[in-house]
Amino acid sequence: MDWEKIIGQKALQKQLIDSIDANRVGHAYLFTGNEGYGALPLALAFAKEIFLRENPDAASKIEHLNHVDLHFSFPVFTENRKSVSSKWFATFREMILENPYFSLDDWMNYLDSANKQFFISTAEIEEQIEHFTLKSFEGGSKILIVWRADKMNVAAANKLLKFLEEPPEKTIILMTANSVQDLLPTILSRVQIVEIPRITDKDLMEKISTDFQTPSLPVPELIAKAQGDYNLFLKLKNGTENEDFEALFIQWVREAFQVRKRPEKLKNIILWARNIAGWNREKQKSFLAYCAEMFRLAMMQNYGQSDLVYKKIESTGFQWETFSTFIHGANIEDIITQLSETDYHLERNGNPKIIWTDMGIKLSRYIHKK
Repeated sequence: MDWEKIIGQKALQKQLIDSIDANRVGHAYLFTGNEGYGALPLALAFAKEIFLRENPDAASKIEHLNHVDLHFSFPVFTENRKSVSSKWFATFREMILENPYFSLDDWMNYLDSANKQFFISTAEIEEQIEHFTLKSFEGGSKILIVWRADKMNVAAANKLLKFLEEPPEKTIILMTANSVQDLLPTILSRVQIVEIPRITDKDLMEKISTDFQTPSLPVPELIAKAQGDYNLFLKLKNGTENEDFEALFIQWVREAFQVRKRPEKLKNIILWARNIAGWNREKQKSFLAYCAEMFRLAMMQNYGQSDLVYKKIESTGFQWETFSTFIHGANIEDIITQLSETDYHLERNGNPKIIWTDMGIKLSRYIHKK
């Protein structure tokens, strides 16, 4: 990927190019930030620049992701008791070439496997290490890009740690992750962390004005809602952002308001919980993040900060302003804490049916707190 195709992030681009110019390229990096901010595009551009400095004739191979010394590792689901990414590389390559700002949810949906668990396995890391025991085909660097390294299971992370401690000569490892929270501290201590901020509204506007016909689009509103995430902007533009999340959030809110006077509505909350529990863990966690975001925005709406409310639920029949009056200082902490605890128990493989049922019932109490 060319530097010019990256949206914004000029300071980070300069920092990475300067490290190559000064011959100070480390053996391992972690690009951390939302996928829509540009973690993977930056890693790809960095890898391309390193290869081009060694062989200027390699541009086409790198651009089409066909360079023999460029390897990829990414989350996949278990098939035939083995989870390795090489089988899906052709599809993953298509995904990158189509939109390098894609998310893990996009990847799962692309494979039509949204209800399966995606992760990076020990077998995956072992296969990559085996590739790197061989010498470079073109005599220069060998680069491994680990997309969403935060999806490694513990055994895989420990296997990668040994690889980081004693990498083969001329090996460079570029990892991406949404945050550092799910990575081993020992791994973090052995990589250079590149924190990627949200894309500025100005840079988003420049990209959108160049790539799209915008007269019929409410561009300023979409940019405000995207919050510096280009992938989210694309979903908002196409009207595909969190469609099922919104419907399920509205369903829960309506049941929660009725359950106090009509206890039989608890049955509907249990059915709601079972529906969500059937998703894979990543989608469940994404829904939790969506719920937390909507509750925070509702509270800002309630306290007269409507200029900061970049997203509202505007489905027919849902009264956003009325709903927001029920979210305030007396219950927001309990609500967010409950969502965080739910995330914690899901991360530790608790029973999702029990976890979501418990959360649905507890939040029904909190929302009536005065």
